[in-house]
Formats: sequence, C-alpha cells, structure tokens
Amino acid sequence: MHNKTIAQLSAGLARGEFSSVELTQSYLERIKRLDVQLNSFITQTGDLALEAARAADARRAKGEAGPLTGIPIAHKDIFCTQGVKTSCASKMLDNFISPYNATVIERFAAAGCPMLGKTNMDEFAMGSSNETSVYGPVKNPWDLQRVPGGSSGGSAAAVAARLAPAATGTDTGGSIRQPAALTGITGIKPTYGRVSRFGMIAFASSLDQAGPMAHTAQDCALLLNVMAGFDPRDSTCVDQPVPDYTATLDQPLKGLKIGLPKEFFAEGMEPEVAAVIEAAVAQYRQLGAICVDISLPNSGLSVPAYYVVAPAECSSNLARFDGVRYGYRCAQPKDLLDLYTRSRGEGFGAEVKRRIMVGTYALSAGYYDAYYLKAQKVRRLIADDFKRAFSEVDIILGPTTPTTAFKLGEKTDDPVTMYLSDIYTIAVNLAGLPGLSMPAGFAQGLPVGVQLIGSYFDEARLLNAAHQYQQHTDWHTRLPTGFEG
Repeated sequence: MHNKTIAQLSAGLARGEFSSVELTQSYLERIKRLDVQLNSFITQTGDLALEAARAADARRAKGEAGPLTGIPIAHKDIFCTQGVKTSCASKMLDNFISPYNATVIERFAAAGCPMLGKTNMDEFAMGSSNETSVYGPVKNPWDLQRVPGGSSGGSAAAVAARLAPAATGTDTGGSIRQPAALTGITGIKPTYGRVSRFGMIAFASSLDQAGPMAHTAQDCALLLNVMAGFDPRDSTCVDQPVPDYTATLDQPLKGLKIGLPKEFFAEGMEPEVAAVIEAAVAQYRQLGAICVDISLPNSGLSVPAYYVVAPAECSSNLARFDGVRYGYRCAQPKDLLDLYTRSRGEGFGAEVKRRIMVGTYALSAGYYDAYYLKAQKVRRLIADDFKRAFSEVDIILGPTTPTTAFKLGEKTDDPVTMYLSDIYTIAVNLAGLPGLSMPAGFAQGLPVGVQLIGSYFDEARLLNAAHQYQQHTDWHTRLPTGFEG
C-alpha cells in the first residue's frame, strides 16, 4: 500500500480494498521499523491515528467520506496540535503541549485524516539542511550521509521513504520546495495568504506559508483543497474563493508560455543539475508549451534582502520565548534579567541565536534605514520584476536548488554557503508568489527538482503544468534503495 499515491489510496478505500485502520497501521509499522535510520519524526501519535482511522471508517460506512477521509498524514512540528507536544525542534519548546489546534491541523482532522505524528525540522524553521534540530539531524533516504534539506526535511524524508503518503510543511525561504527537490518528492508553497497561519508558530510573519508535500502534483492538489481558504483568525489570510485544484489538472499545455530567467541559468549551478533542468524544458516543449527567455534583474539581491527581513521578523516573533509563561525556564534564576538571559541562552540553538542577533541589529536605532528599510525596498523591486515577467509569460521555470543534497556537516561551519542553497527559492517568498518543486531527474544518483513559479493565486496552473509533466515522466515514482518494502 505504501507505494500508492493519495489518489490511488483514496480509490482503494472507496472500493473497500482496505480500511483506513489497515492503511494507518501499515504506515505506523513502517515508521516504527524504518525511521530509526532517518530521524524524520519527533513525536509519533499511533493511538490517536488509529482512533481517527476508526472514525474515518465509520464515516465511510455512513456514506459521508470525502476524498481524503481515512488517508493518514504527518504534520511538521511547527503546527500547534492540541494535547500533543509542539516543539519546533527546539529545547525552548521541548515541554510545550499545545492547548489548541492550528487551522491546518483542524482542517485535516475535519477531512478525516489520521495524524501519524509530528515531523522533525530545523529549529524554529531556521535552516536549509535540517541539521539545527535539538533532536538531531534528519537523514536523506536516498543517501543517509546527506541532508534532506530544510526546514521541512522531516516531512520530506518521511514522504520520500514512504513512511507517510503526505505531510505538511512550511516555506519561509524555500523550506517546502528545497527539501522536496533534495528528496525527490513534490511540494508546493501557495500564494502568501492562501493558507491560514493561525496556530503555525511564526518565524518571519510576512514570509511564512504552509503547504503540502506528497509524491505527485495530483496529491498536492487534493491536499491543497483541504488546506486553502479564508480564516478570520489570521489577519493575513486572504478572503478569496478556493477553486477545486483537481478540476484543471488534465488541461493540455499547448500554448502555455513558460519563462526561463537567464539569472537562474547562470554560474553557480552544478552542470549535472543544469542538464536535468534542460531536459525538463525539452519535455515541456514536447507537450506544446512555448519556452521563452526572460529576465529577473533583481533576483540576485534576494538572498541579502531575505537575510535582513527574515531575521528582523524572527527577532520580534521570538521575543515571546522568555521563560515566563511557557516553554523552557532556566534553573534557579537570581532575578528577572537572569531568568530572561539564561532561559533564552540555554533554550535557543546557535542558528536561532545568530538570526535573532542579526535581526535585532538590523532593527536597532541608526541601522533601521540602512538595512531593514533598504531590504524592503529591494523586496518591492523583486516583486515588480515578477509582475513584469507575468505580463509576458504564464509560469516561470528554473532549478529549485543549485546542487543536489550535500553531506551532513558539510556546510554547518559556513552559514553564508548554507544560505546560498536557497538562492533560487527565496525571491518567490519575498514577492509572496506560489512556487512548486517536483522531481525531474537524478544527478550522481541523487534527486534533482525543477521549480515552477506562478502569479498570485495561480496555484491551479502550476499544479496543472506539474501534473501534465508527471503524466509523461516517471521520476516521481522512484523509491530510495532500502525503503522499497
């Protein structure tokens, strides 16, 4: 069963080939047997999952099942989950049991999806390799000596190894698309405001966005149908009708105009990765798409702009973790200042501290105009570049990452090199656009992802373009060695 897509599993449940309890039990057994190699889960919720699976089977027996009823799912440990530890992979929240559910958790529960557990991640979603977790790094199922990408690396590894048919992730600067590319799965970051952020622990509030991770674009469409939609509890959530993302998957691509940014195909990309992307472009031409060269002249400024804006927002959002109300508290504080400084010093990891300090500096008197304000102006220029591009083309195509998955520990001592692994994804977050990564081939035995970028609220077109590509290729069906059975 674990080799089936969500669409296939849903059809099997509808035909009565297996029950949700049997399906959920199968995945729970795989997690117990195989996750010791990957460390992709922080918390397993087997009892809760089986209870939800029994309820899903009862709903189906009454004729009340929806497309995802009975399909198990894993959730990134950044979504508050009532009665379950929600840690953000940090010592700061290692003892935090959430008293309420995030909207994303609520919606999947209402759809009848049993929760297999909470997946590992970079601490507070800060990282590109899933090595900053207090619970240890996640390993890439394609090569256990390599990273799965971050910060949603636990979700990506779990889906790639078939420990879950799907998982939720969050994307602040590429944290759905980059791990999807490095582990050979499909993941989409929706338009900013398309999915509620209520109950999603904030890293950078103007950039964070939740999205689905699965094997196929069709599966992501089914998941996004549940996730997307207005939520009055999130002031940044857009009140706009949600289309059925599966309705347009089968539209032919004849005449689709695809832009190829010259800046994405310049120096810095591994030759083997470039060859895979060029093959994907050729495939789209065969499907009737028109590929044209475009320019995004300010995209090269996305990394420095992001690493001012994101740390600035993180320093503000993480101010609430002070050892007073909840979370980690230092032992025997001498006074209030000692409580604050030691609780934060002991509770946060090195990367989180680095970003808090950079952000606090950028927001401080005398530096706000020079750094934060200037970064926001650059952000507007980047968004304007995309706006001009989408007046000429329907979608934009390029690499998701400049390289394949790198080795564990290879970049931990060089934060700037680590940051550059998100060079192709960050501009999408700064502009608030939707972006999708899907498997397009292999380089030196490791997965390579191709990235599709759309205009605002044009997720359906991205999913259609990805689905049509996947109907004519089989990269999304490949399994990592050792996780087939």
